[in-house]
Amino acid sequence: MYNNPAQMEPQFPPGTPDLEDMAREVVSRSAALGGQLHPVAYQAVIELLRLINSYYSNLIEGHSTHPIDIERAMHKDYSADPVKRDLQMESLAHINCQKQIEVRLLAEPGLNTASEDFIKWLHRILYDQLPGELRQVKDDRTGEVLKVVPGQPRQREVEVGFHVGPAASSITKFLKRFTEAYSPDMHHGIAPLIATAASHHRLMWIHPFLDGNGRVTRLYTDACFQRLPLPGYGLWNVSRGLARRRDEYMAALSWADAPRRNDYDGRGNLSNEGLLRFCRFFLETCLDQISFMHGLLKLDGLLERIQGYVHMRHAKLIPAPKAELPILKLEAAFMLQEALLRGQVSRGDIIRYSGMGERSGRQLLGQLLAEGLLVSDSPKGAVRLSFPTHVASYLFPELYPAQFV
Repeated sequence: MYNNPAQMEPQFPPGTPDLEDMAREVVSRSAALGGQLHPVAYQAVIELLRLINSYYSNLIEGHSTHPIDIERAMHKDYSADPVKRDLQMESLAHINCQKQIEVRLLAEPGLNTASEDFIKWLHRILYDQLPGELRQVKDDRTGEVLKVVPGQPRQREVEVGFHVGPAASSITKFLKRFTEAYSPDMHHGIAPLIATAASHHRLMWIHPFLDGNGRVTRLYTDACFQRLPLPGYGLWNVSRGLARRRDEYMAALSWADAPRRNDYDGRGNLSNEGLLRFCRFFLETCLDQISFMHGLLKLDGLLERIQGYVHMRHAKLIPAPKAELPILKLEAAFMLQEALLRGQVSRGDIIRYSGMGERSGRQLLGQLLAEGLLVSDSPKGAVRLSFPTHVASYLFPELYPAQFV
């Protein structure tokens, strides 16, 4: 049983030029990603990706709630099935946590994201929002149903696969050591990115809570990237990559759980090579997701897909279950493309750009607003682009799985 924080060493992989090169590439390519869109359209993509991130983070835990069902829940349209409704609420909780993290970091730019208080806060704001059925966990050995207290470190011993977590009585000591090792002020240059990768595993290894450790760790990782800050993060998210490589992710976590193998495997209690392998996997996943989103967000390709979507709607080529969507006039492509390029457009201007007359243009604009393809802050205010889930699968192919019934 682990009861001494020294048993968690090493905290940081020693001089590794390949990791440093990968970290530099993550920083440069993520920053370039952020410059591909107008800032207003950039924010619209981030709003969509919060929903997608929630889907993928929960999917890693074996909870599958399709983005379309998550969007329905955002509009208070819950499933009649209690199990499905609880999972919708779980997804909403994750989205709200992402927003609360962003708000807190704006208010506290010097926040120590590795602190015990912040990690417990993440668990508390997540579990405070969950329905009762998801705030309990069953002990597989005894059959006992245990209540999960939001923000409270576990009071019991745990086993996760082959990993036995640190003694419950020592959780506070391990979290204190975690704070000392991974405080953002302790690392400089590209080291904070490598520290984020290493701390992702070590927080999972500590397993500080009775349940929710995976989701809290991924929220913590989001906070680390935002705290750096890492320009462009939000247009991509590591949770999608981890979910799509779930088996490799679980294997990489297990590698880093392993004890030191021999005198060539570092000087800590845990395997240095295992931690290196996990950090490489983590940074490879980041680069993969940046490359994926770079392709999706190329302006010419996105403009072309907008036009293609409108043409499909005009020709009634949208398959079920979305076939009930009304026909879109071809001029809708001009309106949507203009909003993508300019960010916000006055209602008069967007009608003029469509080439339509005033009356027919206002009718088409009304349809786009009703469908959520354009949004506005007031009944007569400027409009901007939005990405509801019924169009996201066309504009951002393979971002998430096809809709299921």
